Amino acid sequence: MITVRRAAEADAGQMASLLNEIIKIGGTTAIVRPVIREDLADWMAQNADHSAWHIASDAAGKVVGFQWVAPNSTLPPDAADIATFVQIGQNGLGIGSALFEATKAAARTLGYSWINANIRADNEGGLIYYQSRGFQDYGVIDGYTLSDGQVVDKRLKRFDLSLT
Repeated sequence: MITVRRAAEADAGQMASLLNEIIKIGGTTAIVRPVIREDLADWMAQNADHSAWHIASDAAGKVVGFQWVAPNSTLPPDAADIATFVQIGQNGLGIGSALFEATKAAARTLGYSWINANIRADNEGGLIYYQSRGFQDYGVIDGYTLSDGQVVDKRLKRFDLSLT
């Protein structure tokens, strides 16, 4: 059984561990350097009045996924960026779907009208996930340089909150 709730600072350690597993494998996130608990806690505190963080946990209380929406200075004020991370080996079990239901509701409450997903073009699973949630292609970033110097293309997808 998966439970979704708002993330708290106390969850930051488990979230960092989950994200570091994904970073270590590589190829799916633009975050390429390992993170620590304090990084996640700081990210959650930034724009706290305009962002929403959710975790999915299993029956034992272990974090198996997390998702956030937050403002981005490159987007209009009525839009928020989204990021989704699911524990390696747990894809396809409904974790992302459950997280997105909570995130959609929170984004509406925060006053956003649409959500932006900025996805590495080589992240096939991420592209499929956002497409399956109803995100529509609207742009491309060619030759984006990650913090480690790797160059990737990115796909931009948009979810209009007024359509659901």
